[in-house]
Amino acid sequence: QVQLVESGGGLVQTGGSLRLSCAASGRTFNSYCMGWFRQAPGKEREFVTAISSSGGTTNYADSVKGRFTISRDNAKNTVYLQMNSLKPEDTAVYYCAAANARFGLSVYTTSGKYNNWGQGTQVTVSS
Repeated sequence: QVQLVESGGGLVQTGGSLRLSCAASGRTFNSYCMGWFRQAPGKEREFVTAISSSGGTTNYADSVKGRFTISRDNAKNTVYLQMNSLKPEDTAVYYCAAANARFGLSVYTTSGKYNNWGQGTQVTVSS
């Protein structure tokens, strides 16, 4: 098991940027695929992006491609989500999640693969 704590959310205007961080506890962070999901009011939780345990593979939802970038620092047990050109439809609670990776380049896009979740951080984009 790994404990996850997100930070960096807040209120930003359309077109602005935010950087979310997710700090993980434990000594096996580099064995986890890390993902970001989000949930807007009245909607289901949706996949945003994920990065393999080695950092060599990433995957993005079409809605955020070219605007969001996921990265990780295994030495710091932290995964980041850089969000640029934010839109009002990006408003949601953003969750960090960890999945036991079968291979170093494995990335998962479905929430069911993830068995460790953070508490979430609110991102609000004003128009």
